[in-house]
Amino acid sequence: MENKQKHRCSWANTDDKLMQQYHDEQWGKPIYDDQEMFELLSLELMQSGLSWKTVLHKQTNFEKAFHNFDYHQVAQMEPEIADLLNNAGIIRNKRKINAIITNAKVIEKFHEQGSSFSELMWNFVAHKPIINSINNHNDIPSTTPLATTISKKLKSIGFSFTGPVVVYSFMQSCGMVNDHENNCFAK
Repeated sequence: MENKQKHRCSWANTDDKLMQQYHDEQWGKPIYDDQEMFELLSLELMQSGLSWKTVLHKQTNFEKAFHNFDYHQVAQMEPEIADLLNNAGIIRNKRKINAIITNAKVIEKFHEQGSSFSELMWNFVAHKPIINSINNHNDIPSTTPLATTISKKLKSIGFSFTGPVVVYSFMQSCGMVNDHENNCFAK
């Protein structure tokens, strides 16, 4: 039997199995669970200024440090900030850590009001992923007018560290946007 290799997006053509797995199983696939979406938003804001590979390889450490991204627990983590800043297994940026805690509090408020983070986000795309025509990963924008609109909305309701670039990366990671290259098997 012939062994055919999957054609992946060019950014995922790497020997890094974790990057391949993320590409194959998660990136661009719709997620609707608030806790999973909170984790992705948190990881995307941690990525700001860094490579996704760096964040992805620390994901398990982030999950341990941030109580598996249970936003109810994370919302109460202010007393743990000093410990987080000493945790060599994560990215120790105080502004980013504070933003994760702040965002958890905002998501918690949504639930107290009978709403959800997922509902808020998916309303921006009418509950249907945007599927872009991408020939090469260099054609993928770092942000879009929609991401800018979402960023402004998120900031207006209390979210932190959610600029347009972070928001667009988040939209890609949770499947609100599918930016797989046209010839990728995951398109």
